[in-house]
Amino acid sequence: MLTSEQCRAARALLDWTQAELATRVSISVVSLRAFEKGGEMRDSNQKLVRLTFEAAGIEFIPENGGGAGVRWAKRKDAGA
Repeated sequence: MLTSEQCRAARALLDWTQAELATRVSISVVSLRAFEKGGEMRDSNQKLVRLTFEAAGIEFIPENGGGAGVRWAKRKDAGA
């Protein structure tokens, strides 16, 4: 669903601290910090984190042999 690496990378793109993300998602900083260090996080909280990132313009790249990742989502109004 969401890896700790993707979480850290998405936060870095947005220039959000752990405290900022935790506040936006309504989870504890301790839980977020533990997850980013490789610990477990409830699926429901992972989903909330992912949705928060997506709402802020982050796109998640699936594992496709090159590794899962994140990037800025294309703007819907961008010309082709």
